[in-house]
Amino acid sequence: MTAEIYRDAWGVPHLRADSVHALARLQGLVTARDRAWQLEVERHRARGTSAAFLGPEALPWDRFVRRARLDDTARRCFDELERQDPETADWLRAYVDGVNEGLTTGLTTGEAVALAPEFARVGLAPGRWEPWTPLAVWLATHILFAGFPAKLWREEAARHLGPDAVALFATDGPGTSGSNGWLVSGDRTVTGQAVIAGDPHRFIEDPGVYQQIRLACDEFDVVGLAVPGVPGIAHFGHTGTVAWAITNAMADYQDLYRERLRRTGAGVEALGPDGTWQRVARHTELVRVAGEETVEVEVLETERGPVIAGGPEGLDDGAPLALSLRYPPRVTADLGFSALLPLLRARRVADVDRAFDRWAEPVNVVQAADTSGGLLHRVAGRVPLRAEANGTRLVAAWEPGHEWTGWHEMPHAGLTDGVAVMANQRGPAVELGVEFAAPYRADRIGALLAERRQWSAADMPGIHTDTYLASAEPLLEHVAALDALTGPAAELRDRLLRWNRRMDADSQEAARFAALRSALVRRLAAHPALAALAGPPAYPEVFLPWLALVPRIGFALQHLLRAEELYGIDRPELVREALEEVAGQPAAHWGDTHRLAPWRALPAPSDDPSDAPSDEPPALAGDHDCVLCTSAVPGWTDLAARGPAARYVWDLARREDSLWVVPYGASGVPDHPHHHDQLPLWLKGELAPVVTDWAQLTKESDV
Repeated sequence: MTAEIYRDAWGVPHLRADSVHALARLQGLVTARDRAWQLEVERHRARGTSAAFLGPEALPWDRFVRRARLDDTARRCFDELERQDPETADWLRAYVDGVNEGLTTGLTTGEAVALAPEFARVGLAPGRWEPWTPLAVWLATHILFAGFPAKLWREEAARHLGPDAVALFATDGPGTSGSNGWLVSGDRTVTGQAVIAGDPHRFIEDPGVYQQIRLACDEFDVVGLAVPGVPGIAHFGHTGTVAWAITNAMADYQDLYRERLRRTGAGVEALGPDGTWQRVARHTELVRVAGEETVEVEVLETERGPVIAGGPEGLDDGAPLALSLRYPPRVTADLGFSALLPLLRARRVADVDRAFDRWAEPVNVVQAADTSGGLLHRVAGRVPLRAEANGTRLVAAWEPGHEWTGWHEMPHAGLTDGVAVMANQRGPAVELGVEFAAPYRADRIGALLAERRQWSAADMPGIHTDTYLASAEPLLEHVAALDALTGPAAELRDRLLRWNRRMDADSQEAARFAALRSALVRRLAAHPALAALAGPPAYPEVFLPWLALVPRIGFALQHLLRAEELYGIDRPELVREALEEVAGQPAAHWGDTHRLAPWRALPAPSDDPSDAPSDEPPALAGDHDCVLCTSAVPGWTDLAARGPAARYVWDLARREDSLWVVPYGASGVPDHPHHHDQLPLWLKGELAPVVTDWAQLTKESDV
């Protein structure tokens, strides 16, 4: 049996095997070799055991995972997969066998510690993966994608400021993830074949959340971006004759129920919509915390779903007594993994369309094209049918009318003048969601594509890296209306009004605008009219990013500035004060403070050479509403924790003309040549070629 590992110049693994299952095993093996530490962190995060070696900072996440029953849900989904789709279940087992083989080999020979020094730092040895672990990793990665904690924010905003505040503060916010994606049909390209391009926006992690990979066997030969820990290529792939990509649809498919719970001699009961008290499933779990005492977590589940906040004793500060979370995989025991093998086997758009009929979560907008001229623009996933109130706020579990009654049909959409653009704005998924991204990114991509009739794959990086900030206009309108300013402030006003609106790293005007915006956000957040929202209620810590007032104001600033009235706040005067403040500050460039701040499970030790000042975080262009979406949090920090987690260009004319890049590299091992070697490309907006000729690759080994 043949099982071969090749690498390109960037260390990207190209895998070839005789069969689908041998290839899955090989993908698991290579991923374990390249990303051992990352895999183990994700396995522990999915089980709620990461605090055992990462310490108390990981406890809020572990507590949430236990209470939300993510690992148990993954087990249920795998059991159902075995019954309904045994081929995919066996394929998952083969991948897991490869992961375990890679981790065990490293553990036996000592290579795991040598190649991933983080294990030694925390005293951790690689553990064993179970067949359902990839499903648990997937679920843990995406459980917050739909942003259900935003319902907590809407509840608080409406409670303190009235129902109009819900729309006023609407934003895709700092806690969600989005993407850019665009499809250009063959009528608009130099080759006559379609091009698909884009970039998923996620929290930038080191190692990266996407793994460039090629999977080839007798049945298929696919290049794309895989999620480490999950077999196949789910989100972005090119089979040679068809390619696909996704963006977050911003759909709402998770509900939060206020629960009335009481303890009885036999356990815990919840008040149901029929007026009767119903038994609640209950058990306790122990969460180990490095350096601290073990924590006991009470796990409760009502007929609606797991209780993720509060309990029979309630919460403090006027918050609901308890909250349960209802999410589709917990209800259906289906995570949509039956779509993964059909995607690899796809030859035409119709195959991709049928595969995404099996998709579950997260809910995505899909764009696809094939070499026969087929085009696809659709929504994929599972969104429940239920009362409108379920999608916007918390609903009472003891009141009838909030049940799930079925599933939405997934919309299909067409192209306009040969182009489809999705950047999390209101689009084909408009009936499925509540809050969407402002249209700035989508409108800008559409405007750029309209500038010419013919495009090529090589042209697309220029769109990826566009820094025009249309959302600057509402604030600049206020600036333009100011008079009677001091000399420095008047000079700054004039400079900002002449500014080209580009958030370039070397731009002083961009830095001044960002400083002005942050100064204004802080003033708004400190205003007595909004004081009731300044301190978040007593919800679990994992939800606080959605409840923090400063980020909420920062990302909804354009709405707040253009509203007819804002709770009696004198906005012109606050803009004046902010402008005067910034006018007195030293000149700087946007890249001086706008720098990359990736998440690492284990920060580098203070004596590590990588902590040296010469390796300070790189300067970034772009901003939240630019196509180059490198998201700082106005009023809080200029550091960017979110941004393009990958960039891709799929060429349907010649797959070898396709392009891709990730922020760091193919290897998750510190000091490896391919650990950070793509970062210079990523920073400059350049992409690496997708190599398809096996003769141009370097054979690493037979396995």
